[in-house]
Amino acid sequence: MRPKIAVTRRIPDEAMRVLAEAGEVVVSPEDRPLTPDELHELIQGASAVVSMAFDRIDPAKIGQELRVVSNVAVGYDNLDVPGFAERGVIVTNTPGVLTDATADLAFGLLLAVTRRLGEGERLLRAKQPWSFHLGFMLGTGLQGKTLGIVGLGQIGQAFAKRALAFGLRIVYSGRSRVAPEIEEALGAKYLPFDELIASSDFVSLHCPLTPSTRHLIDADVLRAMKPSAYLVNTTRGPVVDEPALADALLAGEIAGAALDVFEKEPEVEPRLLELDNVVVMPHLGSATVETRTEMALLAARNAVSVLAGNGPITEVRP
Repeated sequence: MRPKIAVTRRIPDEAMRVLAEAGEVVVSPEDRPLTPDELHELIQGASAVVSMAFDRIDPAKIGQELRVVSNVAVGYDNLDVPGFAERGVIVTNTPGVLTDATADLAFGLLLAVTRRLGEGERLLRAKQPWSFHLGFMLGTGLQGKTLGIVGLGQIGQAFAKRALAFGLRIVYSGRSRVAPEIEEALGAKYLPFDELIASSDFVSLHCPLTPSTRHLIDADVLRAMKPSAYLVNTTRGPVVDEPALADALLAGEIAGAALDVFEKEPEVEPRLLELDNVVVMPHLGSATVETRTEMALLAARNAVSVLAGNGPITEVRP
């Protein structure tokens, strides 16, 4: 019998064809995230699961047939990797292929919030009267300012390269320093997190979601930022305490924020939606045709490679 491959939500046809060559593919008929019961019913008897970033699969509820969970995302905080490893199940992710798309979106968010692009568009769409004058809708320039990057991994480095072209000074923090040649190429200076927060004009988050980074940006950190500073988040929603962020923005403790991810997606802290100095996007970091297709293809190839006995291409190790 051909192995069952469960796909928790529709993926591009190119990836579906790769999977179909290796087994019997079963795709969720629902165009939404599955409930826990629906999810575990779908994967029963599967040898491979192609999962999305919002799928939380309980290792205790999997069958003995399951050999691989292939997550269509770089992050894997939705999966209990040690729990799967104890049961001999391999977990994979999709690093690399979404680096440029996410860095592009992050820089777009920085420009949007500092130059008030969303606010300006809303004004025109609402057909509000306006006229050009030298004080009209002034934003904040980037040149010569300090950009603090929290997490200088692949996406953080790609973001820094874009920032260099706009004349920004780069400082960064993280679990460890990057190689000296990377620091030199980016002109990046390592700072302890507290110093980065206090000295940066713009703070962009590119760290993974872990127990230590959950609500990393809380009320105390926001108070430590410059009142003229802006926050950008394209990593994972729970890295930012959203109610604390709304409080800080309403109190004028920071100048603005741009967010592509949220703690309880698709819900957003309601007060953030009412503020003109907040730019919000519905998790579009990797949302290009090319990138999402490559993500799905890599996930499919990971699953097929494991089923064929060749091992994973991009394994997540506990």
